[in-house]
Amino acid sequence: MSNQDLMAVANRLAELCRSGQEATGLSELYDPEVVSVEAAAMPGQDSAEIRGVEGVRQKHAWWYGAFEVHDAGLQGPFPHGDDRFALVFDFDATNRATGERTR
Repeated sequence: MSNQDLMAVANRLAELCRSGQEATGLSELYDPEVVSVEAAAMPGQDSAEIRGVEGVRQKHAWWYGAFEVHDAGLQGPFPHGDDRFALVFDFDATNRATGERTR
């Protein structure tokens, strides 16, 4: 994939996420072997990496089940090398289990 093609995918994903259409992005843009890297491992995970589109779907389902999102923002995309990019998400959310609200 050329850098131009990569950034077209990155911009489309950012557009979909900004409009609340993350599921469309998963179906339309993600490679079946995608690698999603978080800043830290999620609860119950040994690694910050999630591999495969189904794993990313499960991560999304966990997030929206565990948190009530009050506000969300997105920065990027930021190219990172020749074959990847980053999107930085900013959430104001309440943990459903604890009631703790964090940004």
